[in-house]
Amino acid sequence: MRLPSLKFLKTFQVAAKLQSFKAAAEELFVTPSAVSHQIKSLEEQLGVALFERGVRTLSLTDAGAHYLEHINDIFSKLESVTEQLQERYGRTIIRLNVPPFFANEMLLPRLASFSQAREETDIRIETALSAPKSHPPEADLSIVVGAGPWDGLTVHELFAQSFIAACSPAFLLDNPIDDYADLNGKTLLVHEERRDAWERWALGLGIEPTKPNRLVRLDTMSAVVLAAEQGVGVALVPARLSADRFAAGGLVKLFDAELTTNESYVLLQRPEDREREDLQELTRWILNECRVA
Repeated sequence: MRLPSLKFLKTFQVAAKLQSFKAAAEELFVTPSAVSHQIKSLEEQLGVALFERGVRTLSLTDAGAHYLEHINDIFSKLESVTEQLQERYGRTIIRLNVPPFFANEMLLPRLASFSQAREETDIRIETALSAPKSHPPEADLSIVVGAGPWDGLTVHELFAQSFIAACSPAFLLDNPIDDYADLNGKTLLVHEERRDAWERWALGLGIEPTKPNRLVRLDTMSAVVLAAEQGVGVALVPARLSADRFAAGGLVKLFDAELTTNESYVLLQRPEDREREDLQELTRWILNECRVA
């Protein structure tokens, strides 16, 4: 039997992960039509439909979901073997998967200190459009926001997730806010993945839900925080990860009350990777940075 092209299998894996041919094309640096053609060719070779295509939707068939499980394992093993080869005969590579906002606010501003200490180690950092909910098979280490369970993985808790109301100094000057009721009639910023955040915040405080004059919904936390800094409105921002922005004066806290969640930022890795010295060094560095930040 002629085996499918490795290139086509990778395209399938990425398209299945992103649930979009267009997004897969952007990640693979090809055109959406090329992705569609490769997937169609793969399906014709297998004689099986891998995707159900709607007008504006794309989802895996049962066969596609089953195939993806095995494809993920195959690519994970292939990458692991390749990197073990590089570790033995060349430079080491650490594959790190992190949420975009964590990367921007916590990881990248501090990464130079680790890079200087271990110059022989290469790091490949991947940031998904939204925070990953589990340890990706292609990652050596991943930072995930969630409550678990993290079955079969080695887990290091970094810090708890909480949110605090904030806005820009200019917005506060034009829109005085002294107590919770002053949020009524203001523009509130909302992260698409946490549409009920303001309702939960009010419920935690035991106050009536805020009645904004406008809601602005954004698809990433980075966009929410940037919009708040630009004076668009008031946002609930991650308290710990926004510390540098508060210190720099780009954002101001409106109240001390935080919206606590049952989620934490955790560092995950597979138990079989515990003997890798490079991973342990990066793990210790991340834990230390999160303690002192």
